Amino acid sequence: MDLLVETEIACPHCGELFPLLVDTSQREQTMVEDCSVCCRPINLTLACRPGEILDVRESD
Repeated sequence: MDLLVETEIACPHCGELFPLLVDTSQREQTMVEDCSVCCRPINLTLACRPGEILDVRESD
């Protein structure tokens, strides 16, 4: 089973979609990812199970 899963994130600042590679070995994780288009930071909270992303939320 591949624990690295790619998903697309919509930047809340510029609206562009960009790919994000997520390690799904942790059930819940928070991360700060810079938009690959406008370079502004995005705070994300992810819920996962091995091999699957269940939910991606922008957090404050």
